[in-house]
Amino acid sequence: MSPEELISTYGYAAIGVGTFLEGETILVLGGFAAHRGYLELPWVIVCAFLGTLLGDQLFFFIGRTKGKAALEKRPHWKSRSEKVFLLLDKHQVWFILGFRFLYGLRTVSPFVIGAGGIAPSRFLLLNILGAFLWAVVIGVLGYLFGHALELFIADIKRYELLILGVLAGTGALLWLFHFQKN
Repeated sequence: MSPEELISTYGYAAIGVGTFLEGETILVLGGFAAHRGYLELPWVIVCAFLGTLLGDQLFFFIGRTKGKAALEKRPHWKSRSEKVFLLLDKHQVWFILGFRFLYGLRTVSPFVIGAGGIAPSRFLLLNILGAFLWAVVIGVLGYLFGHALELFIADIKRYELLILGVLAGTGALLWLFHFQKN
């Protein structure tokens, strides 16, 4: 199976799983793949929306049921969780809508929001809006990234696997650095 067939066959599922777990890099890759014609941008956005929405809902409910006890057992989470609680107290609506855009706080935020006692219905509504906004913005940025590269690289088809590899590798390194730091 060629890389193009692999992307066309498993790309949407990879976007759903990737955004369930983390997100930005896989969604930029999805937007780039949509620009190159291997995926459809609206479906990339839908898969990213569903993945991030479901992941954040799950982590919210885990935080709601086990959050405070888990935070007490893990002092190394303390600094980030304190930042989230502070932002939540000052700017609850804006924070819930935009936490996905805050690198370093994205993964811990739904867990801490759940531990903070936010009503599930309030979180669900704001999470739906925030997930949709994030999926559209980051997906379109990935698509535009592909367009910008095409303006600078005349024969982009020749380099697209290298570009996808560099994007994926950069995302993996950032992810490793982020989790190594914790």
